[in-house]
Amino acid sequence: MPKIDCTSLPVNAGSHYLPPHHLPVAGRRWQAVAAAGGLTQFGANLVTLAPGAWSSQRHWHSHEDEMLVLLEGEAVLVEDDGETVLKPGDIACFPAGVANGHHLQNRSALPCRFLAIGTDRQDVDECHYPDIDMHLDPAGFRRKSDPAA
Repeated sequence: MPKIDCTSLPVNAGSHYLPPHHLPVAGRRWQAVAAAGGLTQFGANLVTLAPGAWSSQRHWHSHEDEMLVLLEGEAVLVEDDGETVLKPGDIACFPAGVANGHHLQNRSALPCRFLAIGTDRQDVDECHYPDIDMHLDPAGFRRKSDPAA
């Protein structure tokens, strides 16, 4: 049956970010709904942010489109051009290759929940983090300041 029972999906937490960049996302939890449905051409995660948590470090992708739909609560979209409050039903899109660092912050007293959808091009994608000393490419995370990387 194509219907996904989200109550039965594993809840993931944590981050592969280099220290100390993992700390702001400690309150992020997600469920891999696209993978649970057997989808392989794009990813979709049901994400919950605890109060004070961030969705990620501010970033942009070279080869991956991203879209999010806020489902519950309220979040602040932080991007190069400023901040925008998102409420249930709001949608934000981030085309691949557009150098607009973005992420969500839950500044409210209640959890927020959103569906994050994106192409999965880990074989070629580079993820740029404009605010911090971190970069992701097909070889993994590295510090931009590391001359050996």
